[in-house]
Amino acid sequence: MKDQNEILVTLKQLFEEMFEIDPAQVELDTSFRELDIDSIDAVDLMVRLHEIIGRRIRPEDFKGIQTVGDVVAVIHRMQRP
Repeated sequence: MKDQNEILVTLKQLFEEMFEIDPAQVELDTSFRELDIDSIDAVDLMVRLHEIIGRRIRPEDFKGIQTVGDVVAVIHRMQRP
């Protein structure tokens, strides 16, 4: 995953694979609440993302995540050299 669009595509695939959510429902401004993602689901998603990107999302970044766009921004920021 390099750019924000690639990150969004990967997230859409993960939401479908992990939570059976139609990728068409997943947009940058979609909240986890709208997708019916609870805190345990969010932790599972972060663990899966850690496996993919090889880096752990910092707890302070994780606490601020409310939308899909927030996840994209955090991952994009983590990939900068």
